[in-house]
Order: sequence, then structure tokens, then C-alpha cells
Amino acid sequence: MSHEGEHVAVSEHPVVTALRLKRSSDLQLRVADAITKFAGSMLFVYLHIVLFAVWMLAVESTPWPTLTLVVSLEAIFLSTFVMIGQNRAASFQQAKADHDFLEQELELKTNTQLTREIHVLTTELHRRVIDSAA
Repeated sequence: MSHEGEHVAVSEHPVVTALRLKRSSDLQLRVADAITKFAGSMLFVYLHIVLFAVWMLAVESTPWPTLTLVVSLEAIFLSTFVMIGQNRAASFQQAKADHDFLEQELELKTNTQLTREIHVLTTELHRRVIDSAA
């Protein structure tokens, strides 16, 4: 139950909410996010250590040509996911900057209007004080 004058805590920036909702509604973005999250984890590193060791020791007697090809292809895809992540971060930063700019402009306009109204009231109060003293 909310009381007058109570402030509701905002848990995240409105731009974060909008982008999170957009990303969660697009299957391709969800898949890219999941891959990026996994590829940036230590589990990914450990899994590759095990897979490469098994490949080199047990799967092929001369693993280097095939392993080099696999690692090169994987690097191409992983660099694409890094760029996707960078584009996402840049998009978020731009959206946040745009949102913050608009909010600051609104606050500036509001403060300017309040300052003008205070000036009018102060001038009127000053005039009344001088008129009553005369």
C-alpha cells in the first residue's frame, strides 16, 4: 500500500528495461546472448582444455590440421559474438544517453519555470512590502 509522498524505488534504468524486453522477445538475440554468456565463462575455457586434450591424445594421431581448422572456425564465430556484444553495449549506451539527455532537458525546463515563478512571487512580495512601508 503506497502512501502519499512515498517514493517507489526503481530497480533499473528505463532504458535497461526496454532493451531487456526487446532482447527477450527476439529468439535470435536470446540465442546470441546465451552463446556470448557461455563463451565468456570459465566453463567454456575448461571444456575446451578437456576437448582439445582428448582430441590431441585420443581422437586423432595427427590432430593438428583438423584441430587448426576447427579452432580457426570457432574463432571466426566467437569474434562475431564479441562484435554482437559490443554492438549491444554501444546501442545501450546510446539509448541511455538519449534518455538521460531528454530527462535532463525536462528537468532544466522545469527548474527554469520554477525559477521564473519564484522571481515573480519575490518581485510581488517585495513590491507589497515596499508599498505597505510607504
